[in-house]
Amino acid sequence: MAPLKSLEQEYPILDSNFQSFCASHDIFSVEDLLLHDLYVLAAFAEQESSSERLKQGIAQVLSIIDGQHQPWLNGMELLEDAQRNKHVLSTGCEGIDLLLHGGLRVGQLTELVGPSSSGKTQVCLLAASNVAKKHIGSVVYLDTGNSFSPQRVTQFICQHSDPAIDQAKHTTLRKVMNNISCQSVFDIFTMFDVLHQLEFNLRSQIQGGDCKVQLLIVDSVSSMVTPILGGSGSQGHALMISAGYLLKKLAHEHNVAVLVTNHTVGGDGGISKPALGESWKSIPHVRLLLSRDHGGSICNVSILKHPSMAVGKAARFMIHN
Repeated sequence: MAPLKSLEQEYPILDSNFQSFCASHDIFSVEDLLLHDLYVLAAFAEQESSSERLKQGIAQVLSIIDGQHQPWLNGMELLEDAQRNKHVLSTGCEGIDLLLHGGLRVGQLTELVGPSSSGKTQVCLLAASNVAKKHIGSVVYLDTGNSFSPQRVTQFICQHSDPAIDQAKHTTLRKVMNNISCQSVFDIFTMFDVLHQLEFNLRSQIQGGDCKVQLLIVDSVSSMVTPILGGSGSQGHALMISAGYLLKKLAHEHNVAVLVTNHTVGGDGGISKPALGESWKSIPHVRLLLSRDHGGSICNVSILKHPSMAVGKAARFMIHN
């Protein structure tokens, strides 16, 4: 769930005065508010000159939470929803598509985990290119480290084209580039703003073009979350869980495939493990581990987590430099 500041645009009652009141009680996010005794918080609000507006703000936050609860669905309804809406998007990477029985599943969050230079950004760029080219939909690419490369996208699109049909090649490239919306985000608060705006646009069906968003990429989520996890406070952890919840909410409610990248850290016995800890582990529906042969173009991918496939199943693929 979101920081209170990111909700102000959509819910004006949660203004700076309400945020200041909450901050005076160490409340910065929806999670922080839920951890407090609401009766005690309301009593403190009564002592303020703007008590009625503050209590309306508390009620508004509770209403937001109630509105996010999903209705109960029986097994047949879940099956029908999966068959109707939850198709897969090919990444354009044959190894990953074969491993995942077609590609990235719409409605799910897929995480690519790997060390530096393992091929995570290459897979993201390839997936963005392929979805923008072959699917009737657009791609939103959140770039947290200046890693988005239009030149690399051009190589992916044009590598199999016939040089004799330059005009057709140029038309395809323009279509792909127009269908990819890239936004640079360097801190988690900016990411929340972008994601909430995207959620508002999807809900209102106000898009920059005629294509519905099919794929959302965050490369990388760990570069924004890691800096806020230090210290003894819980705010960084709450922000991380909020970010994960919002990404999954966008995937499920708007039939979007979400792809995020994460780096690795040293674990027990010197064995690398995914960053962001045990709490984040529960966020992705699918978790893939990437590695790359030293100095080569052969990448290895294996399943660390999947709702319906065996852990450890692996594949190899090539990415050209």
